[in-house]
Amino acid sequence: MSRVLPVVGPGTWTASKPQERHFSGRMWEIREAALTLFSERGYYGTGMEDIARVVGIRASSLYNHVPSKQILLADIMLTTMRELIRVFDESSKQAQASRNPTAELRLAMEAHVRYHATHRRDVRVGNREIASLEEPYQGEVRQQRRTYARRWQAMIERGIKAGSFSTPSAQLSTYALLEMGIGVSQWFQEGGPLTLDEIADHYAAMALRQLSADIKSTNGAARAGRKSARKRSASG
Repeated sequence: MSRVLPVVGPGTWTASKPQERHFSGRMWEIREAALTLFSERGYYGTGMEDIARVVGIRASSLYNHVPSKQILLADIMLTTMRELIRVFDESSKQAQASRNPTAELRLAMEAHVRYHATHRRDVRVGNREIASLEEPYQGEVRQQRRTYARRWQAMIERGIKAGSFSTPSAQLSTYALLEMGIGVSQWFQEGGPLTLDEIADHYAAMALRQLSADIKSTNGAARAGRKSARKRSASG
């Protein structure tokens, strides 16, 4: 069971349960400013005065909203991991009803790629700043990372058991596929020669080939997954 980290501030900010936050406009501006600056300059290259300057308030006033830079970093990194786990679980649920391991892998890879293409700042901070987190936040993020990787490994192991996948090591295949998708965050730009759907589809096909899976059998699931992803994007 995940620890519940303490609520800080006037009952509006909790790093452990971002889905329960109710940000005011100012709080959201502060978080967005911190996310951009951490992504561009790094955690230690960003001061609270820098965040305040972007938001357009005095540094002393910033502390009325959030007590420390560390809380901002923790919120960003915990939110990233919880969102990744959520989108994986949603994609897995869509495919498991058909009991088709290849469809499940395709949808998971497409969701993984989409998230990393559309949350480039979050991913950059998450991959670079783990050592900057203090406890208990660092331990919580590391646990969430292990949870995410285990979800993927369990999915691959189900496919091996069903005879749909072939790999000498489900664990190594997990790491390879995760790293492959994470790399999209480094180069993806909207308006490029390929759409995000096309990129996600291509990466899913590469993932299936790595596991010697039947690509054609997943086409219907891919179309359904894209439709669902677009609906979630429009509603968000």
